[in-house]
Amino acid sequence: MLTYLPYILSQFGNPYNLVLLVMGNVIGIIFGAIPGLSGTLAVVLFMPLTFSMATGPAIILLISLWVGGCSGAFIGSILLGIPGSPSSVATCFDGYPMAQNGKAGKALAIGMTASFFGTFFSAILGALLSKTIADLAFKLGPWEYFSLCLFAITMVVAISKGNMFKGLASGCVGLLFASVGFSPIDAESRFVFGNMYLMSGLSMIVVLIGIFGVSKIIVEYAKGFATLPEVDTKSIKGIGITFKEIKLQMKNILRSFGIGLGIGFLPGMGAGLSNLVAYSACKNGSKTPELFGKGNPEGVWASEISNNAAIGGSLIPMAALGIPGDSTTALLIGALTVHGLEMGPMVFKNSGDVVYLMFAAVAACAIVVFILQALGMRLFPQILKVPYHYMYPVLLVISFVSCYVDSGSLYKCGMLIVFAIIGIVMEFAEMPVAPLILAFILGPTLELNMLKAFQYTGTATTFFTRPISCVLLLITLGSLFMPLFKKGLQTIQERKLGK
Repeated sequence: MLTYLPYILSQFGNPYNLVLLVMGNVIGIIFGAIPGLSGTLAVVLFMPLTFSMATGPAIILLISLWVGGCSGAFIGSILLGIPGSPSSVATCFDGYPMAQNGKAGKALAIGMTASFFGTFFSAILGALLSKTIADLAFKLGPWEYFSLCLFAITMVVAISKGNMFKGLASGCVGLLFASVGFSPIDAESRFVFGNMYLMSGLSMIVVLIGIFGVSKIIVEYAKGFATLPEVDTKSIKGIGITFKEIKLQMKNILRSFGIGLGIGFLPGMGAGLSNLVAYSACKNGSKTPELFGKGNPEGVWASEISNNAAIGGSLIPMAALGIPGDSTTALLIGALTVHGLEMGPMVFKNSGDVVYLMFAAVAACAIVVFILQALGMRLFPQILKVPYHYMYPVLLVISFVSCYVDSGSLYKCGMLIVFAIIGIVMEFAEMPVAPLILAFILGPTLELNMLKAFQYTGTATTFFTRPISCVLLLITLGSLFMPLFKKGLQTIQERKLGK
């Protein structure tokens, strides 16, 4: 790796590349903060501009757009309660209540610091451990990926507001939505009812904004205009968070970082999954789980550490295996192919300088984004001073425009209304939304790997004969039945004490 250090330093010593670095991060933060947009969309829009660039500047610009978008997504989640992207869904759970309680500055400081830690150190570890981790990921088959997805979905037990059955019901609805369109193996149409707009499946943007955004706006509007929270930005000192507060969260930070990095390096996973799994693990391990969803800083730490740690992790399967870790790395593979670079096992030998430049760009972007967000942190909460009767209509317009931009179809705007109604019904039924989103994200991966596994062996016993898959499935069964087992023991003890 040290062999490529002169090349990396020469790239960052170029003023033109530094301008691209800062510009890309600024644009990425803006795209990430606006609900419905994302760093992935920024990469899509600006990728054609990189085709005429040299390889170094192209990588720096694309990476900066991606990192800025992922790091900036927490701004909309905290201030508006609408996730900027799937990677910041869990940030809404406690970040938005903190903003409503007048602690928007603290929530933003946590999000900013957690984003830096997750991105910077995942890039460092990813560069150091990329070959070793890639070898491990290469040994996993469809059985392990199916078991991992199933395990992740059953984590809804921990984020289901105390009602396991409602959480599982929400997850099943998410799997149902994920099955709309063509099946991955035999291309049979399902739940399309002859409608051409449903053949490509349901759009993540439509589902996410409809259930999380529009429904929340309507419900809050129906409740009436509450008193605007007072945010004392003048009292924010330094970056808004102390070293002591960081130290108290160290266990949570390390656990969430490990989850984010681990899920990130598994092909096809990414930040959209890691933030929900880390949030669930944080709630499970907390001494005060009842405070989650009411403005608990631990939840913001877990979500933002993990989703940014997945950035460095997702570069590993992309580089070493040629398999995208998430949708953005899939775009990066396409962009690098235009420059004559083929990701895969030979990339470290043939183009090692490019691989380590990507990791270095992620680390550099983490620093730049942290500085930009620290400078703007005292300005972001001013959004909350906009009266709700002005903010809500603007947010609705943004939601519908974002939906239209994503699909270019007014039909999808109609679907947005449908999912908003579904979100309202779930709100009144007290069904948690997070399991639905998690199952919707993982549904295609779960089904594809299940079908692949049966194609290879034709039997379900292989899921239990492969050690990693077996362990994951046993943990899954345990997470499902353990609450019932504990409740049964508690009932028996209460009866004994009653006697």
